[in-house]
Amino acid sequence: MIRCLAIDDEPLALQQLVAYIQKVPFLELAAQCQSALEARTFLEHDTVDAIFCDINMPDLNGMDFVKSLAVPPLIVFTTAYSEYAVEGFRVNAVDYLLKPFGLQEFQRAANRLLSRSENTPPSTENDNVVFLKTDYRIVKVSISDIRYVEGMSEYLKVWLEGEPKPIITLLSMKKMEERLPNCFMRIHRSYIINLNKIQEVNKNRVIMDADTYLPIGDMYKEAFQAYLDTRFLGK
Repeated sequence: MIRCLAIDDEPLALQQLVAYIQKVPFLELAAQCQSALEARTFLEHDTVDAIFCDINMPDLNGMDFVKSLAVPPLIVFTTAYSEYAVEGFRVNAVDYLLKPFGLQEFQRAANRLLSRSENTPPSTENDNVVFLKTDYRIVKVSISDIRYVEGMSEYLKVWLEGEPKPIITLLSMKKMEERLPNCFMRIHRSYIINLNKIQEVNKNRVIMDADTYLPIGDMYKEAFQAYLDTRFLGK
């Protein structure tokens, strides 16, 4: 079964989307949300295999919402505006449904989800540990202890809570990014941070502690800002 999250700010459109999901035997509706902010809250406590997501929504649109996810699940965008199609595929969406769409079109998108999920290794996002090879040892690391990951050529420095020195391991940033859960985000070509460990954001830097200031790369600013917007209290 593919656990799905349905997101649309229009009640009738959401109702139709939910009805279509329930008609497909291999899809399971995990939740339905009327905003990206509501969906963000749900994903803080649960995981899904796929998201059917409207693009044009108030506060946070669907495209920015997906970009803000550190490790997004499979995505199918739904919208009434065809100009978003190209951008949708740039974020590696499985499909793009142009409203109004019928059950037959939805079924095609669902079949593409099934095909993609069958070719994707099972998610280990809920696991709370990773094993890292360093020197001649294999070290068990609790994911919640990881403060940030620093890339350096073919190696990574994994900085842990309460440890003065990092674990150095032969691994790519891409592999690490794929393995870590949604509370981690890449903010620079050389840095992945644990969002729960941020102390402050100052201009183009993330402050992890009094001695650690990490830069925010230009290509990551939009997604990081979208994440901040979902948490910001105030005007």
